[in-house]
Amino acid sequence: MKKKLFGSLFLLIFLALTACSQATSEPTEPAKEESENTSGETKDTAGKEESTELPKVAFVYIGVPGDGGWTYEHDQARKMVDESFGIESTTVENVPEGPDAERVIEELAQDHDIIFTTSFGYMDPTFNVAQKYPDVVFMHATGYKTAENMGTYQSRGYEPGYLAGIAAGMLSENNKIGYVGAFPIPEVIYTINAFTLGAQSVNPDVEVSVIWSNTWFDPATERQAAISLLDEGVDVLANYQDSPAGIQAAAERGVWGMGNDSDMNRFAPETYVTNPVLNWGPYYVDIVQSVIDGTWETQAVFHGFKEEMTELAPFGKNVPQEVQDAVEAKKQEIIAGSFHVFSGPIYDQEGALKVEEGKKMEDEDILSMSWFVKGVKGTIPQ
Repeated sequence: MKKKLFGSLFLLIFLALTACSQATSEPTEPAKEESENTSGETKDTAGKEESTELPKVAFVYIGVPGDGGWTYEHDQARKMVDESFGIESTTVENVPEGPDAERVIEELAQDHDIIFTTSFGYMDPTFNVAQKYPDVVFMHATGYKTAENMGTYQSRGYEPGYLAGIAAGMLSENNKIGYVGAFPIPEVIYTINAFTLGAQSVNPDVEVSVIWSNTWFDPATERQAAISLLDEGVDVLANYQDSPAGIQAAAERGVWGMGNDSDMNRFAPETYVTNPVLNWGPYYVDIVQSVIDGTWETQAVFHGFKEEMTELAPFGKNVPQEVQDAVEAKKQEIIAGSFHVFSGPIYDQEGALKVEEGKKMEDEDILSMSWFVKGVKGTIPQ
């Protein structure tokens, strides 16, 4: 009886233990699968992070984003890069063109993968550092020197410059237009020439007086240069600098004003006309993406309306509609390729034929331009 009872008791305990074991083991397999899935996800994520390792990007600025012009537009483009790739790029502001620039660029090259140097005077410093750091990609704005790991990029600022000239020529009542140049380098010279040709296309009697501020961003100096031209009686004033000082000085005299690089309407809304605007963002994003993809190659880019690297700012509220329409019509011709700004015949200040009728200037000649067209009053310092 005891044996029978003991045997029954043993059987019950055995069944209970078996049931307990099964209850415990049932979720074990799914848990194992979940563990494997989690492990798999971790491996996938790690692989993804490894395959999309992002470059460290730096920008060297001649001024500050608050200039409202050149550096402001480069900084807007930098922000587009950061947002597009989820990175935080490095910026160094107010870097003088010269030995200081080379020191700054070299410091950045030690722990960055891509460096954008955004002023003409950074060309030689950038080139020198590029020779020392072959694994870093250098992109220099507006220069002409390239290397295996250094490219250049420039906008066809002469295209919107020509359109701004059309507006100036139509608005001028006394045929006296002023232009405050920044530095006597090709990009400024060819923009002034395009501006003059545009003005002459609608007003053959117009003259464009040029003086140099020898600054990129120095509001006090640029204001004084503008006043010098205003004192000569110009009734339209264009400015190539990064600050709005020139158009503000013009507004005080009730004179039409044009800035540069960025929409400056807000600085002189009553007398603002328009001006060339730069759009670096999409190009910067493309450069960074090409480095990530391993497809980057050295290049010398010269883009304009067609590639949307340059644009014309919206017209001021008081610019007549007929002026706006004339400018827009010519813009569409430029985009379509049916009109080229530097098409002959073109003469220099002394009356010498520089571009024959039926021909147009090649890019290399535009990028090295060192002479003024007929109709410009002023000299180019040597």
